[in-house]
Amino acid sequence: MKSDAAPRQALPFLVVLAAAAGVFALTMGTRQTMGLFVSPLNTATGLGVGSISLAFAFGQLWWGLTQPFAGAMADRVGAGRVLFAGVALVALGTVITPFMTSTAGLILAVGVLAAGGAGMAGPAVLMAATTRLVPPQRRGLATGVVNAGGSFGQFVMAPLAAALMGAFGWSAAMQILGVLVLLCLPAAFVLRGSPMEHGAAAQAPVGTREAIRTALRHPSYLMLSAGFFVCGFHVAFLATHLPGVIASCGLPTQWAGWALAMIGLFNIAGSIAMGWAVGRWRMKSLLSLVYAARGLAVLAFLFAPKTGPIVLLFAAVMGATFLSTVPPTAGLVARFFGPANMATLFGIVMLAHQVGGFLGAWLGGKVFDATGSYDWVWYVDIVLAAGAALVHLPIREAAVPRAAPAVSLRA
Repeated sequence: MKSDAAPRQALPFLVVLAAAAGVFALTMGTRQTMGLFVSPLNTATGLGVGSISLAFAFGQLWWGLTQPFAGAMADRVGAGRVLFAGVALVALGTVITPFMTSTAGLILAVGVLAAGGAGMAGPAVLMAATTRLVPPQRRGLATGVVNAGGSFGQFVMAPLAAALMGAFGWSAAMQILGVLVLLCLPAAFVLRGSPMEHGAAAQAPVGTREAIRTALRHPSYLMLSAGFFVCGFHVAFLATHLPGVIASCGLPTQWAGWALAMIGLFNIAGSIAMGWAVGRWRMKSLLSLVYAARGLAVLAFLFAPKTGPIVLLFAAVMGATFLSTVPPTAGLVARFFGPANMATLFGIVMLAHQVGGFLGAWLGGKVFDATGSYDWVWYVDIVLAAGAALVHLPIREAAVPRAAPAVSLRA
């Protein structure tokens, strides 16, 4: 297939960051507001929180499943076409969701179209495109800024969604969000660069299959993926069920919108700070610290009084760690294997993240339906955080030796 890019001059650093961060802001911002619509969907359809959570959980899994394939396509034909198609699917799935009255319909709209499109326009493709289009010494900061774009989108769009729901109703609010996603289509043109243009010219290319085989035999890559599985469990549970947690505390709906916004706001600072820290400290140590902090924050929240300010403080702490795992995780994948197959290999790590996300979103609803409380999910959350903090410690941050020359001839 022909690449969507011709050779061109290097783009300005800020232009690359604005394009990638803008895509992530609108797609991630829209996805992270979906928790606000669980209760209205339940009221409108009568399907039950468990069934609706299944659709959202499938979306978490499908978002991850699409990323290795979207990454492989971007590695072959460039990021532009993949991003364009992904943005269009996010908009379509979001706009048609209010018309779905069955679990299967919600799975199609939320879980397949919107989530699959967000996967195509997600971190695997965006981080790889950014990594190839910026100088190596600025990659840590660049991935942090792009990651912060997703957080900024959540900060802006969560209260916007709540306001739109109050003004126009939940159905129109969701459709307006879907249309807004289309604003990031021009960024596909900016990020259209061919993977062979940047960063890999000095190395013989390694075929996608061989790169995947090498990665899946590398213990540090597997441990990194295991930790990211835990990250997915954490963030999907919060994104889907934090409004329900807040409602179960007897607090008004606006606290849920502001709590999601606080997560987005503080994740901006956390992501940028992590992007800066990646170039100064060992990335595996930073990841262990983030997961340990999450576990301690959840433990403190369980024992704290459930007032509005406490909820916002908890959201702020979780926001500071919410997606700050992405820059060091992407940085370690790039350090292990280089940029040539970055989108594919980071996409596989994202798949592990979203398997965890599926469980976090789905179990949250199932546990609540069974017990009327989210407490047991919080207990699992703490145990997983401790495990993730420990599993990163043995990781070796050295580059994986290149395969023999004969292997590099594979397609």
